[in-house]
Amino acid sequence: MDNVIIITGASRGIGAATALLAAQAGYRICINYHADDAAAQRVLGQVRELGAEAITVRADVSVEDEVIQLFHRVDSELGRVGALVNNAGTIGQKSRIDEMSEFRLLKLMKTNVVGPMLCAKHALLRMSTRHGGGGGSIVNVSSVAARLGSPNEYVDYAASKGALDTFTLGLAKEVAGEGVRVNAVRPGYIYTDFHALSGDPDRVSKLEPSIPMGRGGQPAEVAEAIMWLVSDKASYSTGSFIDLGGGR
Repeated sequence: MDNVIIITGASRGIGAATALLAAQAGYRICINYHADDAAAQRVLGQVRELGAEAITVRADVSVEDEVIQLFHRVDSELGRVGALVNNAGTIGQKSRIDEMSEFRLLKLMKTNVVGPMLCAKHALLRMSTRHGGGGGSIVNVSSVAARLGSPNEYVDYAASKGALDTFTLGLAKEVAGEGVRVNAVRPGYIYTDFHALSGDPDRVSKLEPSIPMGRGGQPAEVAEAIMWLVSDKASYSTGSFIDLGGGR
């Protein structure tokens, strides 16, 4: 497998933690991000300090033209991609479905569902033996919300992650004979600034009493699971899910 990894949404949180572990594992890394140039540059500096060859690529992964440009940059500057982590995602303010606008729903589904599909498409054009590739691994970052539904918070987000789970299962079977493994992690209650997007930055701390393990998780704990699934140590795993929600 080629030692090039693309991590979407890698300027913060789980994506940034995954980039650091990938650097330690010797990958050449593409740090994709949507808007925060300064944050992406900080992660780039950290992975380069670990000795990794890395680039940043600003791209909205829900827009195919930008995804095409992202993969072309990787082709020319790092080489053929062997691993893709579909981590980029968004969430809306906490609300009920009868308070959600069409614009919110379409934006969220385009980012959380269409985006990973587009990235997987262009990764497969390079990874799949059907297209002359040498194989590879795709890991989708879902959420425990896909199982729990997130009522009275963000059922739209939960539904988007449910769709990502189904996509993971179907794609895993579709390309299993082409040298490509497709798996997913389902984190929940992780200490990142993602929760601020829903208007509740202290959500994890408030929910800790209801988590069986009694604490929220750290981005690095999710990144460890992602990098295991990416690696050859998970060589017989496809269509699988690792839940990282402290027991919920």
